Amino acid sequence: MPSRRHVLSALGSIPAVSVLSPAVARGKAEPLKYLQIGTGHAHANKLSTYHESPDWEVVGIVEPDPERLASARKSDLYGQFPFYSLDDGLNLPGLKAVGIETEVRNLLHFAELAVDAGYHIHLDKPAGESLAHFRRIYEKAERANLTIQMGYMYRYNPAVTLMMDCLEKGWLGEPFEVHTVMSKVIDADGRKGLDDYAGGIMFELGCHIVDLTLNVLGAPDRVTAYPRRVLNEADDSLVDNMLAVLEYPKATATIRSAAVEVEGFARRHFVVCGTEGTCHIQPLDRPSVKLALSKDRGDFHKGYQEITFDPPYRRYVGDAADFAAIIRGEKAPRWGRPHDLAVQETVLRAAGVNPDDFPAPQPPTLSR
Repeated sequence: MPSRRHVLSALGSIPAVSVLSPAVARGKAEPLKYLQIGTGHAHANKLSTYHESPDWEVVGIVEPDPERLASARKSDLYGQFPFYSLDDGLNLPGLKAVGIETEVRNLLHFAELAVDAGYHIHLDKPAGESLAHFRRIYEKAERANLTIQMGYMYRYNPAVTLMMDCLEKGWLGEPFEVHTVMSKVIDADGRKGLDDYAGGIMFELGCHIVDLTLNVLGAPDRVTAYPRRVLNEADDSLVDNMLAVLEYPKATATIRSAAVEVEGFARRHFVVCGTEGTCHIQPLDRPSVKLALSKDRGDFHKGYQEITFDPPYRRYVGDAADFAAIIRGEKAPRWGRPHDLAVQETVLRAAGVNPDDFPAPQPPTLSR
């Protein structure tokens, strides 16, 4: 069974998931200052990754919600950092980037304020409910030469990196099918929290694999949503069992996400089939790959082989390093406005939501 080291040797140019940006690896850069706004997002605890990274110095937290602020002050993670008002936080000397980790309903509001204040942002997923608002923020960021990095957590997954490299080398031929599932069991309190959003479980959880699907196939010609509700007796109205079909001229993609799947983490998977091979990643969170090839490719042989990754993948380490390298001008972003806007539109349509139903609000203002 090939190991991660064997895979990197076989692929040659495949970029390993780095734990350091190039400048820090050479010992020639000071850490960049990072402020986090919000602790209410499900992935807000990624702050620990920034705190442990030599690329970054976490200078503090802004928590606009009084109840969350009181809880955060007592937290082992958040309590070790200073807390600031929004105005004070966005005026900290030398600040370079802001992580937006509020509840989803507030992500775009604070993202726009941070961009207006002149900062690069890491914006957690999904990018709010208003595509028009997200588009306006991206337009502002581009005019100011600022980076928006989305928090889709599988972009730097080593198995995904392997898959994308095989695609770019042509080893899988022309993709004609993507099949992917991302599910789990969400408890009653979690269901009530998600019930605030029209897009159900596809909006909150399935967005990660929508992002991966568009990495492979690009923006779809058509999206058809098949929302279903399993737990009708639950004390909520959450759409908890969702399927979306994405249509392309020569390909189809099926994307499933459910809030009721027992041991759903183990079955999370992403499969791409092409005319010359198939790449099957499962599970996504501790990835291994089954790779089938029509002929020998590099050190990989014709037929099926299984590839493992050791040590286990840790979310957000690669994201933090890449974000620092982009801000320092050491590399261009792999993802940007066209991809991120296409992902957000597809997420909404896959969740059965019409993007036109959510216009952009009036721009926020910030006293500085």
